[in-house]
Amino acid sequence: MNCISRHRKTGPLLLAAIGLVMPAAHAQAADVYPTRPVRIITPAAPGGTTDFLARLLAAHLTKTWSQQVIVDNRGSASGVNGAEMTKDSAPDGYTLFIPYHQHTVNAAILPKLPYHPVNDFTPISQMTAGGLLLVVNPSHPAKTAKDFVQWSKTTRDPMNFGSAGIGSGGHLAGELYKLMTGVKAQHIPYKGTGPAIVGLISGEYHFNFMGLTGAFGQVRAGKLRGIAVSGPKRLPAAPDIPAMTEVLPGFEVVGWYGVAAPARLPKPLLTKVHADVAAYVKSPEFGKIAENNGSEAVTNSPEEFRQFMLNDMNKWADVVKRAGIKF
Repeated sequence: MNCISRHRKTGPLLLAAIGLVMPAAHAQAADVYPTRPVRIITPAAPGGTTDFLARLLAAHLTKTWSQQVIVDNRGSASGVNGAEMTKDSAPDGYTLFIPYHQHTVNAAILPKLPYHPVNDFTPISQMTAGGLLLVVNPSHPAKTAKDFVQWSKTTRDPMNFGSAGIGSGGHLAGELYKLMTGVKAQHIPYKGTGPAIVGLISGEYHFNFMGLTGAFGQVRAGKLRGIAVSGPKRLPAAPDIPAMTEVLPGFEVVGWYGVAAPARLPKPLLTKVHADVAAYVKSPEFGKIAENNGSEAVTNSPEEFRQFMLNDMNKWADVVKRAGIKF
């Protein structure tokens, strides 16, 4: 009886002591973190924007932390493989992840996604935001965004638009444009951005909301005409090209990239990683790199980034449902 009584008295005290020790242990771990190499899982093949940003961040963190930060490319399945690997990793700060806009879109187009794009991760910070570029063949009658909207609403010819594939940013932007204007246009999915560019240059379809990096090169070469950017404002890299929202209020498609970790990353580690990532994203060096690639540097708090991803996921779930998109 006395033993049971003592257990009842000491049990709560022991739990309370553990509760005090655990945060202290996490804080101490954050003070010396990292003590071994860190990997950044990148849900894309080498060479693209996702990989490019991951390598920039890895180089900066390697220097900041005096510890090797390695990029681990896990491209395929629209980023699902890399995301699932991150979800299954320990939340100890030694696995980071580069989510991007496809990460939230996947929840809308893949009904059996093996994770929740937000709740199964620890959002850390956004890195960049940038729209798409609406492009047409130079022979297209529309010279301006206003011309394009007018043309799309009045043309009697069958209209079609291309993209890098079903569920891509260009596909969803095209479907959103159709929903907001009431026009009809057949989607033509290509197997990647390269073939889609060739198709538009060859006149196989009418328009494309294309990634800025690939589109700007073709516009500067005179092979395509830039009509409007899909972000909320004009870009410093192309101030003469209007934002689509200037002629179609409310139209906004933002491509983004960020940093996350597995769910339940301890608060002290989250605070440290966020501070070091944000310091780089806010630097003039990174800002210039982002601008040269047609986007802007963006940093936010972990909670703001979480809400941003939730909003993005809900937005595209609505568009996919209304447009009847099937992956």
